[in-house]
Amino acid sequence: MIRLLIAEDQGMVRGALAALLTFEPDLEVVAQVSSGEEVLPAAREARPDVALLDIEMPGIDGIEAAARLHDELPGCGALILTTFGRPAYLRRAMEAGAAGFLVKDAPAERLANAIRRAATGTVRNYLSAAIGKAGARNRTEAWRVARERGWL
Repeated sequence: MIRLLIAEDQGMVRGALAALLTFEPDLEVVAQVSSGEEVLPAAREARPDVALLDIEMPGIDGIEAAARLHDELPGCGALILTTFGRPAYLRRAMEAGAAGFLVKDAPAERLANAIRRAATGTVRNYLSAAIGKAGARNRTEAWRVARERGWL
């Protein structure tokens, strides 16, 4: 199950996204917030795998929220949602560590697939971190090291 946080300042849009995503059998909305300031506290509490962040929110915008998530909770992938796909937004979002960038008029299927891809990048990040901490070169070697040290 992929756990989601939705950050959108427009209540109707936020509710519609949550309702739409609950139809996906592998997605679960665990938190909803209406401002960028609420993203990090909600993410600390709910521990989502992916955060859907509206780019334009009052106070902290979605790009800044993505950067803060990337710094503090790197296991949470951030997807930026926007009405307009401006190249400058895309560049800033990627620099902030966002896992993806999606325009709001994209088909619902594309949103669900983007969430799944962001979560799979998260799994790769966990694997890479575990491999590095074990001092291994690959997954197989990390597994061997973990077994030898009694971690498994």
